[in-house]
Amino acid sequence: MTDLVSALEAVLFAAGEAVPAARLSLVLGMEEEEILRAAEELAEKCEREERGVRILRLGGKLQMCSAPEYAPLIGKTLEQRKPPMLSQSSLEALAVVAYFQPCTRAYIDQVRGVDSSYTVGSLLERGLIEPCGRLDVPGRPALFRTTDAFLRVMGLRELAELPELPDMTGSEGVEKLQKTIDELRQAQNAQITMEELVNDPGKTEDNGE
Repeated sequence: MTDLVSALEAVLFAAGEAVPAARLSLVLGMEEEEILRAAEELAEKCEREERGVRILRLGGKLQMCSAPEYAPLIGKTLEQRKPPMLSQSSLEALAVVAYFQPCTRAYIDQVRGVDSSYTVGSLLERGLIEPCGRLDVPGRPALFRTTDAFLRVMGLRELAELPELPDMTGSEGVEKLQKTIDELRQAQNAQITMEELVNDPGKTEDNGE
């Protein structure tokens, strides 16, 4: 297992992005379950030894990233501009996509009750959602789903870890969705030191809505 852990560390370091566990299984000649166990061991080792990197599991993928506590130092060293925090409108649209994916922009508009063109574009630019085909209806509108970046920012391994969405068929559906959005916002705030969503004090996204 030691050799597998070291090999996994080397591959994830060199990759620089999320790598499917199935691909690692094929390349390293190990069962996928063994790969995931080795990833858990490597993740625990990085935290236990207070190393500068962490191992993330994003659905069926694995990725090495910098430890969140060093984000400010990394930002200063690399002179990276810190992106603003997600706005309320972006979180609302993101919650709709997360729970009802794949879905169209028109569906997001319907749930939110406002035009979401700008907000959807902003989420696409941030890499939190992505196109995943088109709906087979007149006009063939684009369908959207969340990305690995969404899981990383929200601190989730997979979509199944999202807070449970209450029944939306009743009269309290909108209020329940708003509560879920608030839970997502709290999760985002907890992950605010992650690479792409480090916020300047008092600064929020201006979405033009």
